[in-house]
Amino acid sequence: MTRRQTFGVIVTSRNIFPAQLAQAARHHIVTKLEELGFDCVLLDEDAVPNGAVETYSDAKKCAALFREHQDDIDGLVVVLPNFGDEQAVVQTIDMAKLDVPVLVQACDDESTSLPIGQRRDAFCGKLSVCNNLYQYGIPFTNTQRHTCEIESAQFTADLERFAGVCRVVNGLRGARIGALGARPEAFNTVRFSEKLLQGSGIKVVTVDLSEIFAAANALAADTALVVRKIEAIRNYGTIPSSIGAEAIVRQAKLSVAIDTWMDENECVASGIQCWTSVQNHYGCASCLSMSMMGEAGRPSACEMDVAGAVAMYALNLASAGKPAGFVDWNNNYLDEDDKCVVTHCSNYPKSFMGSDIEISELDVLGESLGRDNCFAGIKGRIAPGDMTFARISTDDGLGVIKAYVGEGAFTDDPLECDGGVGVCQVPQLQSLLNFLCQNGFEHHVAINRGRYGDILVEAFGRYLGWDVYHHASRY
Repeated sequence: MTRRQTFGVIVTSRNIFPAQLAQAARHHIVTKLEELGFDCVLLDEDAVPNGAVETYSDAKKCAALFREHQDDIDGLVVVLPNFGDEQAVVQTIDMAKLDVPVLVQACDDESTSLPIGQRRDAFCGKLSVCNNLYQYGIPFTNTQRHTCEIESAQFTADLERFAGVCRVVNGLRGARIGALGARPEAFNTVRFSEKLLQGSGIKVVTVDLSEIFAAANALAADTALVVRKIEAIRNYGTIPSSIGAEAIVRQAKLSVAIDTWMDENECVASGIQCWTSVQNHYGCASCLSMSMMGEAGRPSACEMDVAGAVAMYALNLASAGKPAGFVDWNNNYLDEDDKCVVTHCSNYPKSFMGSDIEISELDVLGESLGRDNCFAGIKGRIAPGDMTFARISTDDGLGVIKAYVGEGAFTDDPLECDGGVGVCQVPQLQSLLNFLCQNGFEHHVAINRGRYGDILVEAFGRYLGWDVYHHASRY
């Protein structure tokens, strides 16, 4: 059973304002979170006056409660039904020391009549709360509007976006990324810094491909795990009749060996040296193994591009589990400035494709390495639809992790090309490509179906402290 996301809730109040405002807000936020499928942790209503945090004493109680549930709390939601008490809020967060994202909400006044017994002044109070968070160095996420009603659709969107930010931030902090093999010698582009990743809590776990090959070769064809994997492969896509059973068994053994190593090392994503060692020394491609891992929520990047795998995993987290693809920005599309062709051999998860897939030999590599050694490429056309793209890169010269994020769409424009292919449209694409060239970004990019760019920008920049270029800011 998947654990529900849980938010610590701080309802704050200032005692010169009507008590019923805090009491009503408390009820509304608990109801809203439950409706959206989230759990919450907040002080009992009788633990503090009006069920709201108003004083230093209240803050200590709330912080202690949050610390008791620190393994459960994914983020904090601050609710201002009135002006609130900015010191009580910031002291609660400071003493709890959870280091999780924070969302700040303030309620609307509901009338142009503002008598003493009804006015909220949350509009003003929010500025004071945010000022104190800034002074304490506590990063926080704002709502779309300065004030909004808890029951509103707009605040629902704020909460769902914030939940995505929490998934990305908490998922990347402590993530373990497998590095299987060495990068292909020709690919300086995929070099990365383990130390810079570790600075953001991302651990790289390495293994030589010889160990994976040895584990695969040690498996018997009738081993239960291999038999189940063969069945899964046959059900995963269309395999041409020209592909022999031996090739499928060989691929199944490789998949089981990789899966086992990933499980044993608790890795959530990986980069794999997908050519040429695996073809020359084991006798198949690794693309299908990578695709199936990606379909199961454990993305895998080509050419041992570990930083690319981190971007893929971030997209999985932002989208609440949609498998990410890993593509090359590969070809122009005629003379259309905002369109281009994206391809790979490929390792695309089948649901990323959005259409039927074929599992057969690699085309380009098959010509040089021998098609008999290249079974396991995922082939097909990426179906039309919205998409988000993201890339992270460790810049050793600057000593930073940098990233770019944007959104666009896959199109149904005509295209004839081998492998896993698609046409995508990105507003101001030429401006984006110039930015990538001038700032030393790789030719690889992670892409997911749907629109999650604002989640990644907030998570990468505000909470992880990475240098982020948001392409949406340019159009």
